[in-house]
Amino acid sequence: MSEPIDPRPATDAETPSSPSPSPPAGRWSGGGGGGSALLHILELLPALVPLAIIVIVLVAMVGTTRGVPFSVLDFLGSSWLVQPPGVAGSSYGVSTFIVGSLVTSLPALLLAMLIALGVAIASVVYLPRIATRFLDPFVDLLAGIPSIVFGLWAFIILRPYFQQSLTPWMAANLGFLPGFAGPVSPTGLGIPITVFILTLMILPISTLLIRDTLRAVPRELWESGLALGATRWEVTRRVSLRYGSRGISSAALLGFSRAIGEAVAVSFLIGGATNFPTNVYSTTNTLSALIIENLDSSFVNPQEFAALAEVGILLTAITLTVNIIARRFVMQLGVHETVV
Repeated sequence: MSEPIDPRPATDAETPSSPSPSPPAGRWSGGGGGGSALLHILELLPALVPLAIIVIVLVAMVGTTRGVPFSVLDFLGSSWLVQPPGVAGSSYGVSTFIVGSLVTSLPALLLAMLIALGVAIASVVYLPRIATRFLDPFVDLLAGIPSIVFGLWAFIILRPYFQQSLTPWMAANLGFLPGFAGPVSPTGLGIPITVFILTLMILPISTLLIRDTLRAVPRELWESGLALGATRWEVTRRVSLRYGSRGISSAALLGFSRAIGEAVAVSFLIGGATNFPTNVYSTTNTLSALIIENLDSSFVNPQEFAALAEVGILLTAITLTVNIIARRFVMQLGVHETVV
């Protein structure tokens, strides 16, 4: 019995006589000889520039710490006391500043992620297209404001409000919560205003990443959820957020890296204290603010300069680790678990 004839006209790709295209000569086919190798080298060199900069910075900071008379245990201690050169009794413990970095960065990250999720969901799911075209550029512009502008604005405009109204209200009405009781800072500086400014500084990058992640959800998944009778919120919660979980995690990690590395604005607002915070209103200090506040005096004190270099190494290690993890999440965005 003869095979049935397909009524569709044969295309060029289906015609047996049409020759298969040959791969172009050059670097893709392994040809080109020395020219291809030179092209590979020229392409590789710009990619190695960021790595070379990181290595140079780390080598310079490690070289600065040579001959430091204090040990790792001293460095992780809680006492930071700088004596003049040649005077004994200096101590360079940074555990206080590690705690200060965490108690300011983590609450700011939590607040920023909650707001960013709301803004991104509203922009992608609920707002009309004309509204998102108008509002999205403002989020992008917020990311471009210099940190020193945030710091000056908070110190000049917001600090009196925190000093006279907000922190006294928090102490009077939220004192039943752990850490919210006790005296408030008389200057308005401290953890609350620092957390507020860090939240504003984390918000743009977190919103941009979450917004782009939600917009990358395939339309077929959306339409399937709506066809099954789910509401927009149910599809967002059970499909979009699960599909984009890696992108949301990446936004959180990059936001944390941004917060813990901020120095200028934090140095204006944190208070510059060298003690552990006793409540949420305390003045304290962070690793990044410690460097910017003591860098000028360290030029005449080799021990202090070496200690600040070790603080820089610690900060670099933290931010590199967080960014590498976030980068891994971004690279795996195309591989998602099955959405139930």
